[in-house]
Amino acid sequence: MSSPTLLVLAAGMGSRYGGLKQIDPVGPSGETVLDYAVFDALRAGFSRVVFVIRRDFEELFRSQIGARYAGKISVDYVFQSLDALPAGYAPPIGREKPWGTGHAVWCARDAVKENFAVINADDFYGADSFARLAAFLMAAPAKAETASAFAIVGFRMANTLSEHGAVSRGLCATDETGYLTSIVETHGITAAEVGPGRRYAGETIVSMNCWGFTPNLFAGLDVQFREFLAARGTEPKAEFYLPGSVSTMIGRGEATVRMLPTESSWFGVTYREDKPRVQAALLALVEAGRYPARLW
Repeated sequence: MSSPTLLVLAAGMGSRYGGLKQIDPVGPSGETVLDYAVFDALRAGFSRVVFVIRRDFEELFRSQIGARYAGKISVDYVFQSLDALPAGYAPPIGREKPWGTGHAVWCARDAVKENFAVINADDFYGADSFARLAAFLMAAPAKAETASAFAIVGFRMANTLSEHGAVSRGLCATDETGYLTSIVETHGITAAEVGPGRRYAGETIVSMNCWGFTPNLFAGLDVQFREFLAARGTEPKAEFYLPGSVSTMIGRGEATVRMLPTESSWFGVTYREDKPRVQAALLALVEAGRYPARLW
C-alpha cells in the first residue's frame, strides 16, 4: 500500500470573505484552517500535499503557507488559470475567473499519479475524515479494469451552515449499500431553511468537497471538461463543478463512490463573520487534547 497524496484546492479568491482566507490565522497559535487539514492528513498517513493555487499569489502562499511544512511533508504546486484549457479552446471575452472545482482538479492531472484526496483549503474536516480517506485510498487499487472506485466523506447539512449568509452545498443521494448515486449542486441555502418541517432536513448528507480518488478520475474529468467547454465554453460565468462531474461518471457506469460516514464536525469561514466561531471551535479542540497548542 502506497501513501496517498492530498490535493488542496486553494485558488479561490475569497470574494465573499473579503480577502485571502486561506492564510488568515484562526488557531490559538496563529494556525490557518489549512494547517489543521495538513496536520490531520500527515498523521493519517498522507505523505505529500499538492496545492492548486493562482500564480498571482504564488510567492505569498509559498512563504506564508508552504514553508511551514518543509521537512514534514512533501509539498508541490499546481496553477489554475483562466487559460489553462485543452488544445483548441480559449477563454471567452469578458470571462474573469477560472472554470470551477472540476477545472482545478483537472489542472493537477500531470502532477498526481497516485491515489489522492481532494479538499477545499478553507474547510475544517476533522481528523476522522482524513483517517477514513487514508484507509480507503491505501486499500484502493490505483488502476481498475472496470468502474473506478472512489469515495466521499459526507456531512450533515445542519453542521455545515453559516449564520451570516447563504451557502452552496452538494446534496447527496445513496443506495441501500452505501454508495453514492448522485449529487445535486444547490445554491443559496440559508440556515432558516434547514430543520424539521423546513425545506431541508438537518440530517441531509451533503458534499463538502472531501473526496478520495484514484488517478482514473482524470480521464473521465478530461472528457467531461471538453464536453462542458463545447456546450458552455462561451459563457462568461459558467463553472465546471467536481461533484457534477463525479455524478456523471456514476451515471455512465465509469465509477462507484463509497460514502464514508464520519464523526468529525465540519466548519469553515465562508464569511468574515464566521471567524470568531471557528476560532472558538478550534480552541475547544485544543483544550480537549485533540490538537497540540501549536501545530508546527
